[in-house]
Amino acid sequence: MKSLRLYGPGDIRIVDEPLPTPGPGEELVRVTAVGICGSDLHWYSESGIGDVALSRPTVLGHEAAGVIEAGPRAGLRVAIDPAIPCEKCEQCRAGHAHFCLALRFAGDGTTDGALREFVAWPSNSLIPVPDALGDADVAMLEPLGVALHAVRLGGIRPGERVGVFGCGPIGLLIIQLARAAGATTIVATDVLEHRLAAARQAGATDATPVAGGSERTLLRATTDGHGVDVAFEAAGVDDSVETAVALAAPGGTVVVVGIPSEDRTTFTASTARRKGLTVKLSRRMNRVYPEAIRLVAAGLADVRSVVTASFPLAEHEAAFRTAAGRDGLKIVVRPKP
Repeated sequence: MKSLRLYGPGDIRIVDEPLPTPGPGEELVRVTAVGICGSDLHWYSESGIGDVALSRPTVLGHEAAGVIEAGPRAGLRVAIDPAIPCEKCEQCRAGHAHFCLALRFAGDGTTDGALREFVAWPSNSLIPVPDALGDADVAMLEPLGVALHAVRLGGIRPGERVGVFGCGPIGLLIIQLARAAGATTIVATDVLEHRLAAARQAGATDATPVAGGSERTLLRATTDGHGVDVAFEAAGVDDSVETAVALAAPGGTVVVVGIPSEDRTTFTASTARRKGLTVKLSRRMNRVYPEAIRLVAAGLADVRSVVTASFPLAEHEAAFRTAAGRDGLKIVVRPKP
C-alpha cells in the first residue's frame, strides 16, 4: 500500500509499505478521506508541536473517514476516531479520555496517522456513520468535534454575545455551533477576506479584518459597548488572544483553541485580571462523535461548507502547499481512489 511519511520540515514522501495487520480488538480500514489540520501543518513545517518533536518518519493525518475492509463489519463506513485512550488511568475513569496519561493519537509523532491507504485501528474507535454523509463530510466530523468541545467549554447561553477570532475551519464551525446554541451576536476577525466571507455565511453578524488592533474598537461598537460574553481564540497567534481578552466582557470567558507555533501564549494580564475573566484552554475533544453526527443530521452544522479542495494522495505536495498557503479553507486528501 501507499503511505505518506514525514521525514523532516517540508520533507514528506510517498512510500510503499505492507498492509497493516490488525491486532486484538482492531479492524482493517480502507481510508477514503483525510483532512489536513492546522496541527498537521505544524508537524509539516516545524517537525513538531510544542515540546514534542519528530523522532522518526511519521504518517500524519487525524481527520479521517474509511470503510472497514474485512470481517463481520466489512463494508461499513466509519469515522476514524484518532484518539486511543488506555481506558484504565484516573483520567479515563473520570470520563476525560482526551487527558489520558497514556493516550495514543493518530499522526502525533509516535502513532502513525491516516494519510495512507489502509490503517489497522481499534474497533471501539471506529464510529459508524449515516450514508447521507460523503467521505469528506465524515472526515470533517473530527474538526466539528473539536469545535463542539470548545463551545461546551465556553458555556454559551441563549441570547449571549460571542466572539470568534480566527476563521479557519475550526473557527467557522464554532460560529455555526454558537448560532445553534442561541448566540444573538457573533463577531469575528481574520486576516484573510475569503475567510471573513465564509464567517458571514456561517452566521457571524459582523466579520472584520485584523487591522493592528483597531478592529477591536469597531467590534466593541457592534456589541453596543458591552463586549462579548464568550470569546474564542482560534488562530494560534497572540494578537487573536489579545483581541479575545480585550473584547471579553467583565466576568466573561475566553477559550483558547489555537496552537501557537512558538509554544507560548501571552496577553495583557491587567486587562484579564480587572475583568475577572475565566480563561480556558481547549484540547482536542472528548468522545463527541455521536453528538457531532446528530448535529450534521439535524442541519445544525454544515461540515461540507468548510471543504474547498480535494487531492489524491499522489498530489500530496500540492495539497500541503495549498493548505500551508491558507488558500481556501479545508483541504482533503483521498488516499484510496
